Amino acid sequence: MYLTMNRFRVKPGAEETFETIWKNRDSQLPQVPGFVAFHLMKGADKGDHVLYASHTLWENREAFENWTRSEAFRAAHRGAGGHSNIYLGPPELEIFESVQTIRA
Repeated sequence: MYLTMNRFRVKPGAEETFETIWKNRDSQLPQVPGFVAFHLMKGADKGDHVLYASHTLWENREAFENWTRSEAFRAAHRGAGGHSNIYLGPPELEIFESVQTIRA
């Protein structure tokens, strides 16, 4: 498994706007080969921002990299910079490869 995570620092009071943007976007992910799951997670209020993380799980690195070069990726991210006023800086991309899996 391959996990990509973006961490977003959202300005106080902009949480609803941020969540609405994500819930209404055309993600394209369900049709992408190698896509497994997506989660948008809300974290703690840090005072100057509320932490959010988007987690996207892929079958492998190749599936993720193919997605980043696809028209579906461009369509899903079209206009992404249009709401920079709700963020406390740019998102931080973190990538993880699975080294152990334990299932229920």
